[in-house]
Amino acid sequence: MLARQQIRRLARTRALPALSRPYSLPPPPQLERDSHGSSNASSTTHFGYREVPKDAKESLVKDVFSSVASSYDVMNDAMSLGVHRLWKDSFVAHLNPGRADQSRPGMRCIDVAGGTCDIALRILDHARERHADRELSVDVVDINPDMLAEGAKRVRKTMYHNTPQIAFHVGNAQDLGSEAFPDNSYDLYTIAFGIRNCTSVPDVLREAYRVLKPGGTFACLEFSKVTQPLFAQVYDSYSFSVIPLLGTILAGDRDSYQYLVESIRRFPPQEDFARMIQEAGFATGGLWEGKRGAWTDLWGGIASIHTGVKL
Repeated sequence: MLARQQIRRLARTRALPALSRPYSLPPPPQLERDSHGSSNASSTTHFGYREVPKDAKESLVKDVFSSVASSYDVMNDAMSLGVHRLWKDSFVAHLNPGRADQSRPGMRCIDVAGGTCDIALRILDHARERHADRELSVDVVDINPDMLAEGAKRVRKTMYHNTPQIAFHVGNAQDLGSEAFPDNSYDLYTIAFGIRNCTSVPDVLREAYRVLKPGGTFACLEFSKVTQPLFAQVYDSYSFSVIPLLGTILAGDRDSYQYLVESIRRFPPQEDFARMIQEAGFATGGLWEGKRGAWTDLWGGIASIHTGVKL
């Protein structure tokens, strides 16, 4: 694992490993698309660059994350040179969860596709350290029990173990269930690097809208479209050349990491995703990046933070 000083230096310089030779990325398969970025064929959807039956994708994604669960954090460090940690820090700092006014009820947060608890623990630590808030709670939801098991291992080493501040639930982001997750229940809904793996992004957004209280915030951290052409070429070369190789070396699983790279390429660009968030009913900023915009790019658009408020 990179030392913190090295990681910060990489973040400042935005360095990527040099490639031994030029790499020409093949274009993704061309498909007719509807307004949500999915295939018009009602019975199929994409799984990376493959077209699969819609009812098969959930199982395929489960298999991927069961395969990578035990090595997921190590691989994230290797794939991003540790920078994913800075992105997650920025994400939580951007949201500033917690309440200094302890007379008010504690914030209720739900972190979906949050198996390893990277985001949940950051939220809890931020609330405690910035606002002295020990009442905020996080429900961590993931469709994959293996990922939740990894998160539970991590939580056992923290002060939050066996406290009401964190709970684990096996659940589907597209249909959380109104009994377990009633309408208008949460102040903050987060999903980080997970929504692109769902079969129906609009269904995920509708569920997020349902479970949030009026005035609650939807927040998504996800890989996006790099906005600078030269940087995009370097990033694509690294992604398609190096990441699957690292999957083979560190996890013995090239195919799962090949899928993860392909799933990034298939996810809608920032403006299209922001429009989908609006269509789900959320109020966002304008359809641009930055101040008063609907999203904030990180590292030139490798990842983006999207937010929306339930009115």
